[in-house]
Amino acid sequence: MMTSLYIHIPFCNRICTYCDFNKFLIKNQPVDQYIDCLIKELKEIPKDIDTLFIGGGTPTALNEEQLERLLGFISRHFKIKREFSMEANPDELTREKILIMKRYHVNRLSLGVQTFDNELLKLLGRTHVESDIKKAVDTTKSAGIESVSIDLMYHLPTQTLQQVKDDLEHALALDIDHISSYSLILEPKTQFYNQYRKGMLQLPDETLAAEMYDYTIERLAQSDFKQYEISNFAKEGHESEHNKVYWQNKEYYGAGAGSHGYVNGSRYYNVAPVPHYIKAMQKGDAVKETHHVTQEESMEEFMFLGLRMNEGVSRADFFKRYGIQIDDIFGDVLAQLERSGHLKLQDDKIMMTPEGRMVGNDVFEQFLLSI
Repeated sequence: MMTSLYIHIPFCNRICTYCDFNKFLIKNQPVDQYIDCLIKELKEIPKDIDTLFIGGGTPTALNEEQLERLLGFISRHFKIKREFSMEANPDELTREKILIMKRYHVNRLSLGVQTFDNELLKLLGRTHVESDIKKAVDTTKSAGIESVSIDLMYHLPTQTLQQVKDDLEHALALDIDHISSYSLILEPKTQFYNQYRKGMLQLPDETLAAEMYDYTIERLAQSDFKQYEISNFAKEGHESEHNKVYWQNKEYYGAGAGSHGYVNGSRYYNVAPVPHYIKAMQKGDAVKETHHVTQEESMEEFMFLGLRMNEGVSRADFFKRYGIQIDDIFGDVLAQLERSGHLKLQDDKIMMTPEGRMVGNDVFEQFLLSI
């Protein structure tokens, strides 16, 4: 079994208008005390790790001393066999911070680019500008970090198809290895959501959003980037091994405020507010709730997570995991989705078609057994 670990750094120098992750402005936060508690939590996790991902928030909001202390402990405590990733903001990625990451064996960096358009970046509440992006990529590569990924967003307020096309051309001109392209989703409690409810925010219509997604797939198919998941494209050898753990419905540890984990058949999540996390860790542990995943729930997740990937799900893997044939559980759904052109059934594999990916959430809902 693969063992993976996610570490959450909930601090940001600025709160983005669209973000609903567990995050807090770093100013006046007890960051050093948080790292103390995080290290305490990490000491309880097995040392042999296949993939490790540090996300946020913004890990690069930490100063160099804090970053060195955290990564130094991770390097001493864990044996990371495969992929060690960190998220970063382009304008916070100083050469000194990159060299610290390299020293402690970070081999993959994920840059929160979102767009190359300076006006859209300002609208999103990002702290970087277009010129920061190339500088961050070049500095990262020159320091010897093996793999660089960037996140892009589409279906943004006021965004045009031409702006999406321009973003992709800018991305393809960079020395990067992976691109994630996500549609904006209005999440409750975000600034965008509140503006939308008040009629102060207008999004491109769904038809244009579909055109943006179609173009992204079409353009990247002409490049060295191959789509391997609904929103993810990679050059050969640079797929996100850590994220594939989630999509393959495998177990992983989570550490930090508001983090989630999936261990021994149960999903758990930690308390989210930083002061509550610190207080809980000082008393013992920070787990707020644990849920044992039933076999029915696990089979649902196996399908709608696995179908996100282009390779789809395996009938043999399903049987090996649950001791029952996939058609005995989902036979009618599979037949219906094949007839509608949303699924392709090919020997051992069950895969979503391009048409299916366009309405992915509708496809996934068909595998909910409790409905």
